[in-house]
Amino acid sequence: MRMSDLVANYILDMLDEQNGNAEIRRNELAGTLGCVPSQINYVITSRFTPEQGYIVESRRGGGGYIRITRIKLGRSSAIMHIINSIGKTLDRATAEAMLTNMVSQEIIDKQTARLMACGISERSYQEVPQKYRDGLRAGIFKNMLLTLI
Repeated sequence: MRMSDLVANYILDMLDEQNGNAEIRRNELAGTLGCVPSQINYVITSRFTPEQGYIVESRRGGGGYIRITRIKLGRSSAIMHIINSIGKTLDRATAEAMLTNMVSQEIIDKQTARLMACGISERSYQEVPQKYRDGLRAGIFKNMLLTLI
């Protein structure tokens, strides 16, 4: 298992144990897991984002911390949060990550995610010029999400 996966799993375990709230000290966590503090930053900025259902706050200094809170929204609110987080463009990898997160948070089921994945796949846009694909994908993805509310 990669170090970033270990860090993410450790933080997820903390969130589960502490009812969706975890307060960490970056240097202490890095020491515990045997990695560099920048690895902790990378994992937090890439895997614990608002689009993935988390709020991250940090305070610098000697008593500094990073607080991660799992957002607890109802299904419709969670979907609207995701829609609002999508800009004018959406690349395939980000859309797939959003689908994976929605399944893991039980916002949608696996069959719905598979159907939506077909609508955002590169194959679906092969006749569309490359420069327009991400804009079209964003619009279609938002509309698919709206039908789930």
